[in-house]
Amino acid sequence: MSIHLTDSAADRVRQHLVKRGKGLGLRLGVRKTGCSGFAYVIDYADEAGAADLVFEERGVKVFVDPDSLPLIDGTTVDFVRQGLNEAFRFQNPNVTGECGCGESFNV
Repeated sequence: MSIHLTDSAADRVRQHLVKRGKGLGLRLGVRKTGCSGFAYVIDYADEAGAADLVFEERGVKVFVDPDSLPLIDGTTVDFVRQGLNEAFRFQNPNVTGECGCGESFNV
């Protein structure tokens, strides 16, 4: 089981942790929502939960709750800039479909 970060995503997380002045790493999970069933939840982790699984990629810790991991196992998180827009993007090998707006997915 694993979560991967591109260089761009790892750099972005490190920059924001320094800017925030606190944090252990990135928290990644999913929640039920949207027209396709699940949406990614991404935040900064200020503490580790007792059941969290922790992955380290490119010097950045990624915290995942055990319920989310089967849905995002093997996912690569990238950070992209397109013009004035910038966002984390997910390449999840478990996805079998996405909604038209790209905000939710199913497995």
